[in-house]
Amino acid sequence: MKLHRLCSMSLILLLSSSLATFTACSSKQDNPDEIRERTAQATETVRRDTKAVVEGVKEGMRSDNKAININKATREDLLTLPGITEHDADRIIAGRPFDDAHDLISRHIVSDSEYAKISDRVIAGH
Repeated sequence: MKLHRLCSMSLILLLSSSLATFTACSSKQDNPDEIRERTAQATETVRRDTKAVVEGVKEGMRSDNKAININKATREDLLTLPGITEHDADRIIAGRPFDDAHDLISRHIVSDSEYAKISDRVIAGH
């Protein structure tokens, strides 16, 4: 939801600035072909800039997804992991301490496929 809101706001800002630039630069009477050409160029610029903004937002969100310590994480933190249910979070908390994040599989707390979804986001620090 955050990503969608950020992207929407970024797109609106880019479109607004492009429109303002376009209208400010066209004080004389232009022929329709020139207007279409400038509009196409401005649209391409907005498309390119919007794509860059979206990629930046995605990268920023990825960097916020630091590893969660399964020995210290709250139930709410565990629920942010992909595919982890309330039941799974409770089982993780009840199974503490873990020597290694892979203990989640060896102790049958999560399945191999569930662990594959979260393996890059969990650690078992003490």
